[in-house]
Order: sequence, then structure tokens, then C-alpha cells
Amino acid sequence: MNQGTVCITGVSRGIGKALVLKYLAEGFRVLAVSRSLSAMSEFPLTEGLLKVNADITTSEGREAISSNAEKVGGIDLLIHNAGKLIHKPYIDITIDELREVYEVNVFAPFMLTQSLLPHMKKCHVVSLSSVGGIENSVKFPGLSAYSSSKAALNCLSQMLAEEFKNTEHSFNCLALGSVQTEMFANAFPEFQASCTPDVMAEYIFDFAGSAHLVQNGKIISVSRSNP
Repeated sequence: MNQGTVCITGVSRGIGKALVLKYLAEGFRVLAVSRSLSAMSEFPLTEGLLKVNADITTSEGREAISSNAEKVGGIDLLIHNAGKLIHKPYIDITIDELREVYEVNVFAPFMLTQSLLPHMKKCHVVSLSSVGGIENSVKFPGLSAYSSSKAALNCLSQMLAEEFKNTEHSFNCLALGSVQTEMFANAFPEFQASCTPDVMAEYIFDFAGSAHLVQNGKIISVSRSNP
């Protein structure tokens, strides 16, 4: 039985991959978005899964996602999971590197949500941010581009909630702490996170399914530790 349709970006590994498997197991139709089609080869063969090979930072990629959303009759959930992290001293970050981070973490969610609005059905849009992007949280050197981009994503969720408050759409942001992903290992190679992608995917699944009934425009810290 189809429980609804969810679009998830950045599904090739980590939390995104775990989310795809969780939603499929729960009977959802999943639009799984990744720049790498081969990275999605491990997903089970099921008619509930639609693999979308697209780069969310390009208009062509966003159009492909929108076209597939229309094909399946619209989406009920949109999870902005794709992320880009550069771990580098502030003084050494180039404008091209800064632009790469913001293209994935801010501009793509901004424009993809815009592209998918015509195909949203009482949609809950959940953006996966970072506790590092929350005001007055603990900050770490080398993450100036990443954390500042996540702060922008936090604010974007609040702005969209305000702009669409008279609709049935909801926009919330989960500011995640330490999860043992490849991205976390790149930023903090000396640490071992206590949370796994599978555990976080379970939390996100529950939140995305019900939080919109009582919350809109919220930034929720999901963190046992930072890092």
C-alpha cells in the first residue's frame, strides 16, 4: 500500500541512503535523487522506487526532478538531504570553493523547492541542516563555509514557512549534530559519532511524518554531541 510519495536528495550514501531504505520499507513511493546512478545500484528492485539521476545545482537537474514528481502525481514530502562540506582554514577558502558549498547547501534547496511547488500535495519540506549553523552553538575552525551555509538554510526554512503560512505546506529544519557519515569523518577524523545514519533516518522519518501537524518554521536541534 502506497503511504505517500517522498523526494529525497543526496541518496548515494549516509543518511540519504538510510532514508531511502526506511521509506521503502514503510511502503512509500520514493523519488531518490543522486548525481551518481551507479551509487543507487544497491537499492532494492521495487516499483516503489524511482531513481532520478540529476544534479540539483543545475536547472536541468531540477527540471528532471520536477518532471518525475509530476509523473508520479505529486509529492507529499521533500527532504533536502544533499550537502557539501569543505574543511579548510577560512583564510585559504577560495571563492569557487565557497560557491560550491552554497550551491549545494543553499541555492539548490531554494530553487528545487520552487520547482517542485506545483507538484506538492500538502507537502512537508524538511531541510537537514547542522547544529553548527545555529546561533550561539559551539563552532569549529575550518567550517566557516559549511556552517554559514547551514545558517542560511535554517533561515530559509523560517522564511518559507512565513511565506506559505496560508497554505497547507509546512517547512521545518533539523539541525543535526554528530552522525557517523563520510562527511562527518572528513570534518572530524579524530572523533567517532555515537549516532549512526540508520538511527538518524528513523528519527527523521518520524519527524517528517507528524511534526508538520504541530510545527512550522521551526529549527530543531537534533544532537547528543557537537561534534
